[in-house]
Amino acid sequence: MNCLLSPMLLLANATALGEDPASRFIRLLTVFLLAMWVGFEVITKVPPRLHTPLTSGSNAISGITVVGAIIVTGEMATGFGTFLGFLAILLAMINVVGGFVVTHRMLQMFHPKKK
Repeated sequence: MNCLLSPMLLLANATALGEDPASRFIRLLTVFLLAMWVGFEVITKVPPRLHTPLTSGSNAISGITVVGAIIVTGEMATGFGTFLGFLAILLAMINVVGGFVVTHRMLQMFHPKKK
């Protein structure tokens, strides 16, 4: 379990390793903006037939996000960090449940109607 937490803790404690806070912010902002751009490009290129399987896959990824948020929240030492972790868990769970509800409703459209 510690091998999974090590990269997260290194990222969180980058300032303790001598990295300038401004350069850390620029690096994290760059990663965030690139992730947004790649995500937008990938989603807009998906044909409509693949949206339901893609939603199911993204629900699985959101479930992994929930597990990661639980692990990181358990490692927080401050009350504010724990609160932010709890908020992350709550929002990720809303995303997971909402995704499964939407996927279920979309799949119901393909079932024959009962007479």
